[in-house]
Amino acid sequence: MQMKFRLLTIILACVALSACTSLLPRSSSRTPGSFTSFESAQDAVKRIVPLETRLSELKVLGFDPDGGANVTLIPYPDIVARLAPYPALPLPLLDPGVRKCVEDQAACRGFLFHFERQDRRRTGSFWLDFLNVRRTTEVTGWSFDALVIVSNGTVLFRNYAGQAQIDRVERQSNPLGPFQPVGEAAGAILRR
Repeated sequence: MQMKFRLLTIILACVALSACTSLLPRSSSRTPGSFTSFESAQDAVKRIVPLETRLSELKVLGFDPDGGANVTLIPYPDIVARLAPYPALPLPLLDPGVRKCVEDQAACRGFLFHFERQDRRRTGSFWLDFLNVRRTTEVTGWSFDALVIVSNGTVLFRNYAGQAQIDRVERQSNPLGPFQPVGEAAGAILRR
């Protein structure tokens, strides 16, 4: 009788675990910043007015050029390569802010701000995931990049891009399951 009870307990535990996706890993990544959505970042960057907004006002709008882990300083030569890539292009055809940057040369600098929120949730069979046979990960979130060009304390140009909604599924299949890393290592040794 005790043997039947143990077997029944093991079977019930296996069935319960195989249906329980709450045991699968979850993760999230967030870059520092005051924006909770793509739209809030977009609204903030639209309040930056080229040739009017001061560098000191950027922090109030959520773009901190001095202390953010999410900001990349872009030197003048890279700004020109990005915004005026054709040397034969006449200056009058450039955006007024970009033209002013070209005229100011080394005094001009750029800031690339990156904000992101991503949530990763594994779905599917617990046992197939646990045994490294098949893993399915749902990734959701958003990402936002803003390019702000500044010279002599004034914003000359701003532009933005990004992905308002990230929604993708990543699938990984390992036919050898938990032995897949061993097979890959053996293959690498044989190729040497």
